[in-house]
Amino acid sequence: MARTGTKAAAASTAAYRPDATTEMLTSLRSWWARRAAQAGLSDRWLDPEYAVTGFKPSFHEAPSAPDLHDRSGHELGQAYVQTLSPSSRAQHGQHYTPADLADHLWAQTRTALGWSNANHRLPGLLRDPAAGSGALLLPPLREHLRAAAADDAALTLAALPQLIEGVDQDGTAAWVGSVILAAEMLPTLTRVPEKNRRSLPALIRQGDGLSHELAPAAIAIMNPPYGRVSLDAATREQYSHVLYGHANIYGLFMAEGARNLTIDGVLSALVPTSFAAGLYQHRLRGYLSEQAPLRSVAFVLDRSGSFTGVLQETCLAVFQRRRHRKTAVSRVNGHIEPVASIAPPKGEGPWLIPRDPADAATAAAAAQLPLTLSSAGYRAATGPLVWNRRREHIHARPGKARRVILWGADIDGGELRCAPARNSQRYLALQNDRDVEVMTLNEPAVLVQRTTAPEQSRRLVPAELTLEKLLELGGSVVVENHVNVLLPTMPLPLLSRGTVARVLATQTLDRVMRCLSGTVAVSSYELAALPLPDAEVLTSWEDLSGDELESAVAKAYRLG
Repeated sequence: MARTGTKAAAASTAAYRPDATTEMLTSLRSWWARRAAQAGLSDRWLDPEYAVTGFKPSFHEAPSAPDLHDRSGHELGQAYVQTLSPSSRAQHGQHYTPADLADHLWAQTRTALGWSNANHRLPGLLRDPAAGSGALLLPPLREHLRAAAADDAALTLAALPQLIEGVDQDGTAAWVGSVILAAEMLPTLTRVPEKNRRSLPALIRQGDGLSHELAPAAIAIMNPPYGRVSLDAATREQYSHVLYGHANIYGLFMAEGARNLTIDGVLSALVPTSFAAGLYQHRLRGYLSEQAPLRSVAFVLDRSGSFTGVLQETCLAVFQRRRHRKTAVSRVNGHIEPVASIAPPKGEGPWLIPRDPADAATAAAAAQLPLTLSSAGYRAATGPLVWNRRREHIHARPGKARRVILWGADIDGGELRCAPARNSQRYLALQNDRDVEVMTLNEPAVLVQRTTAPEQSRRLVPAELTLEKLLELGGSVVVENHVNVLLPTMPLPLLSRGTVARVLATQTLDRVMRCLSGTVAVSSYELAALPLPDAEVLTSWEDLSGDELESAVAKAYRLG
């Protein structure tokens, strides 16, 4: 789980369901007592408020609290998240990290550190700046304790606060997480002579994970909160090097984590894949590629039940200050499946990263091509009509000052056909000259669906709006917001409109788009960034179609 940590959001607090939270904290006491007793401890050590240092929430025990004694530490942390209201979880991007993803992210981190299969002690401070109840801290803590099993137990426990630090805005989450982590220390505590035993350290504290007062970390590991956040002027200026347009809180955590690493430090994060391709994250990409290049990335294929309310594709991304020649790409679907080994992505532009092994060679070849759709002479824009803001102006029949609306459903099989399902919303009544200027398209163009259904076989669904079709529709049209519009930026672009539409319809370009974005959405920014070969090759495509064009395009996106 993660909490917002900007100064602008520092005052926000979790919205609890009081009865559920009280029951959970009551159950936490009995859970701890059972764990401590199983370790051979008794008396005051059965009380977590004595056994664990740090902040302790005040509450009255619930007489009907559920028995959670058989739950794992991960499951107990997840139970705490369930006590938060769904609206709070959605608003603040609070999501618990599933145990398998925590393990996978730690495995990727170990690989970046160059560790073998043997257990290793932590090389320096490991921090989770949005720790919640500690899911991502459990795997490294367990490994460190196993590696230190032969060391002096008292010294091992005393050193932990210098090696593991969790920070979270939610003080109750910090307490729950500290108790869960402390339970992992119980076998080590029993090796300390009874007279020398001290309360176990709370490894998660309440605080601001974005504070510049935090010491540099050898490892920063995080599942930061997701979602747009409003920043005051000072905070926006502080992060201006990684911000563009709307600020998404996860980007601030990634940037701060990369900045505050030691010289060979590693940043490991469970984040939306939008950081790798979106327009709003282009400065973040440039900063990360300079500060800590991408070492490995694993795309999460199945998130059922794990990230309720999170619509983005997510990934496990590991960055490292030390320069490296290859970035390992894999995918997670209950297990890790290797996809490819690619050159570390660089720069602010969208990063080409294959999601499927079959696309690895295509992505590698595309990354070396000299042009993009933009440099070939086309600009991409999103259709201006947001229909639910203009409901009262949308009609089924033509009339004065009304223009035909083109919807995504009208793009079918490479052609524009007015879909019957949209005929009840076929015309927009223009209200004034400003409407005419902003809403209407009065020249031929290439149209591309901006959002496709998950079950669709293609992500790029284009069609040419020819002059003939435009005149048939009245000479000008209105394009709805779920359609991208491609228009030439020069008198003679390197590809004609018809050829652009045919090239985008090829299987090869569809696979290239999937390497830019793993979601069902095709943004105008990503569309304009589609890599293309040189002008000579583009010219050779003009008179091709069908299988001949498919073959020619596929050849251009092959290595060698």
